[in-house]
Amino acid sequence: MKMTDVTVVRIYLTEGEKHLKSLLARLHDQEKVRGVTVFRGVSGFGRSGVVHSSTLLDLSLDLPMVIEFFDAPDKVRRILNHLKDELPPGHVLTWPAHINEQ
Repeated sequence: MKMTDVTVVRIYLTEGEKHLKSLLARLHDQEKVRGVTVFRGVSGFGRSGVVHSSTLLDLSLDLPMVIEFFDAPDKVRRILNHLKDELPPGHVLTWPAHINEQ
């Protein structure tokens, strides 16, 4: 089995930050990354300590969102360099991984 080195990226946002559509369009249309998954959390908080959660009383949702993708390490570095001014500091995690290819 052939293994290929990749870098995994996880970006933490909330629905209210309005980055999701433009970020997905960029990753799909311009950067052509290998794949993207978006997760919606049921609850979460960040450095501010503000809890974002879903309850029956919520009229507008501002739930946590996680955008995750992977690609070749050089390509990920280039993408993140382009996104550095668009994403809040401390909201992007990366780590090396390996994928199996045929």
